[in-house]
Amino acid sequence: MPTSLPLLPGSVIDDRPAMLGVLGGGQLGRMFVHAAQSLGYETVVLDPDRHSPAGRISHHFIEADYRDADALRELAARALAVTTEFENVPAESLAELALKRPVAPAAEAVAIAQDRIREKAHFTRCAERSGVAPAPYAAIEREADLAAVPDALLPGILKAARLGYDGKGQARVTTRGELAAAWQGMGSVACVLEQLLPLACECSVIVARGRDGQIVHLPVQRNLHRNGILAATEVYDGNLPAATAEQARAATIRIAQELDYVGVLCVEYFVLQDGRLVVNEMAPRPHNSGHYTVDACDASQFDLQVRALAGLPLVQPRQHSAAIMLNLLGDLWLDGAGGLRSLPWSQVLALPGAHLHLYGKTEARAGRKMGHLTFTAPDAASVRERSLAAAALLGIEAF
Repeated sequence: MPTSLPLLPGSVIDDRPAMLGVLGGGQLGRMFVHAAQSLGYETVVLDPDRHSPAGRISHHFIEADYRDADALRELAARALAVTTEFENVPAESLAELALKRPVAPAAEAVAIAQDRIREKAHFTRCAERSGVAPAPYAAIEREADLAAVPDALLPGILKAARLGYDGKGQARVTTRGELAAAWQGMGSVACVLEQLLPLACECSVIVARGRDGQIVHLPVQRNLHRNGILAATEVYDGNLPAATAEQARAATIRIAQELDYVGVLCVEYFVLQDGRLVVNEMAPRPHNSGHYTVDACDASQFDLQVRALAGLPLVQPRQHSAAIMLNLLGDLWLDGAGGLRSLPWSQVLALPGAHLHLYGKTEARAGRKMGHLTFTAPDAASVRERSLAAAALLGIEAF
């Protein structure tokens, strides 16, 4: 039977509590499950990893590939609405689920986010009204495209059009020879070459949009990446110039509206040294840079994801505390000799405003996101002091 929205908290459908589904069992799915369960929904997770962080805490877990037809039918039978926590789930699977259940975000929006060439084209169209364009770029889909690359795009960054994240599938190139070698090294797959720009900092904006077009946003986040992976997010008054923050918010809203997007969307930006704003990429889901919202806002990005999926009202969130989030990568646990080291959690948690979130992953690996640590405080100076103290204790480079 088709799902009737809104799907209210505490609903009982066919003699069982209403269940929400999620494709993907990573930490983002885990935090979605926590938010859904706090409102009284049951949850079902589909993921190929039986030890997935979200699958371990969900009411029901389907261990299967994202394209498994039987698993998708079971997910649609159990869940009354379905979302995703990972942009690289097959868009075709979302489209198949949408034949039976409400799905947010829609398959087409996810498909655009999965393909940098389509994503850049969407950003360029939106820039006609928002004024925020992507970096100058060229699509490289065949060998002949290499020769057509304008000289102005070098030096640049070559990025695989599909399946790249956390710095994977990228190479910095200076000459045409390096460009050709990097493209061949990536398997001669479709790529985009972006002009290397002088960056001052990076930021991101998270919005949530309902099926009725209602849209709310979270504060603009200032981000620091290291080796292509988010290292720290700072969110407090004055983290960015007010005009830059407003321009980023407006551009993100335009991007969501032009997609007719439903759900939580994060858009990342570069702030150039001359103050200009450049749109980088989007994630059709909650985002690492929004994890602080669990502890520093009266509605988290995961609360908004649940509300948008279930058709509940979206209320503009309020940030009540200055916040800094530190990513905790598996490198912190590695002792350099092939073993593991203990981390000084007692000392870290003795610092005021510390909020530790570990994701339940059983194996620490270099570059693997094992958890995050958020600090909240009444003001920027206090939150920076405490987060820098924690970074020193953990062996994280100061920022």
